[in-house]
Amino acid sequence: MNAVSLFTSGGIGDLAFRNNNIRILLSNELLSDRHALFEYNFSNTFCITGDIWELCDEIIKKTKELLDGKKLDIIYATPPCQGMSKNGQGKLLNSIRAGKKPKLDLRNRLIIPTMKIINELKPEIVVFENVPEMQNTVIQDENGELINIIEYIQNKLPGTYIGKPEVVEFANYGVPQCRQRLITIFTSNSQLSEYFLSEKTFMPPRTHSKSPHNVTMNSWITVRDVIMHLPSLDAATKDTAISDIPFHRVPLLDEKKYFWVSSTPQEKGAFDNQCDVCGFNGNPTHSSKKDTNGINRTDHNNTLHCVKCGSILPRPWVCDEGSYRLMKGYTSAYRRMKWDEPATALTRNLSYACSDNKLHPEQNRVLSLYESFLLHTISDYVYHWERKDRKKVSDKTVREVIGESIPPRGLNVILNHLLNIYYGKIMGSKDMQLQIFI
Repeated sequence: MNAVSLFTSGGIGDLAFRNNNIRILLSNELLSDRHALFEYNFSNTFCITGDIWELCDEIIKKTKELLDGKKLDIIYATPPCQGMSKNGQGKLLNSIRAGKKPKLDLRNRLIIPTMKIINELKPEIVVFENVPEMQNTVIQDENGELINIIEYIQNKLPGTYIGKPEVVEFANYGVPQCRQRLITIFTSNSQLSEYFLSEKTFMPPRTHSKSPHNVTMNSWITVRDVIMHLPSLDAATKDTAISDIPFHRVPLLDEKKYFWVSSTPQEKGAFDNQCDVCGFNGNPTHSSKKDTNGINRTDHNNTLHCVKCGSILPRPWVCDEGSYRLMKGYTSAYRRMKWDEPATALTRNLSYACSDNKLHPEQNRVLSLYESFLLHTISDYVYHWERKDRKKVSDKTVREVIGESIPPRGLNVILNHLLNIYYGKIMGSKDMQLQIFI
């Protein structure tokens, strides 16, 4: 089978395609530092680097040339997610009705050239991957009209395509990371269409669960399962922050950050640290409770000084002209991951202690890049952090590629399921009933 990959980044998701013997015929990515990684790892793919708006016609023309009269099986598109709305389309539309000019992220309009490519190449299967907020995102179409992005996709696809968006928790497919993504699949293939009409989904049955209720399902894979065996690291000095394993290294923490992190117990966050001077453990911590309207509200009675001895607590602080105050921000910052749960979602900021839940479960540091390869399941596949032009790949680029990508193990399960339906190895329940009747 042949596929076209759009918004490819470094090609982490594309590993699942290669693992299922699907050839990435052509790839498009805006940023050359990302695409150079892809080019090294997918040397047989024709790569077009640059803006999809400007290169749309070239992508179509070159794909048709490469297909040489054959049909295209799949288009895999992962548009940027940074502009996707967390507020919901209802709030946006209410703002417009009130006469307020909406703020629309132009990156969301990248779906327009994407749909032009899909309509010209007519693949049997279209796979979009993005954040769940994509469902609530509104764009301005070619005519200046506001429309939900999923509705726009459905309107632009020919009537022969059926499917829908589905929110997927990748921990449920054996990924040691809680990462929810919106997988949107449409198809014109009759075998897949029949299955969808029968089952109302393209997603495979879950293989893992937080609390399995039957013997056919496994428990979620945890941080302990994946990285417990690795050599210890410590962010205090250069010697303790590195190991002999490539990429198993961590950035150093300055003195105050190390103080906060080293005082943070397992499964806790630094904002709730207690006094390390007098040992008093009763200082107020972050909590929440429902107000009179039944809404959950955060308790802001947290303190920076020990109520017993007055010493400054090892909690994230800011010093303004000699005066200390508790740092503002989410209390998930400077918080440890839990050993016996999947990792929290690995973001582009995975190497920053101030990012959400990114501290090692017990060591005084953030996760190493090598640990992130394991937790993101990149290590399941052959992948080299090298560029085709042999230029050095920065740790920043590695972090960003991971944060922007889908865990390939989870996508592999979905693709394998689709192919089994495609080749008639799995049938919908209605098809099974008909077969039994016959």
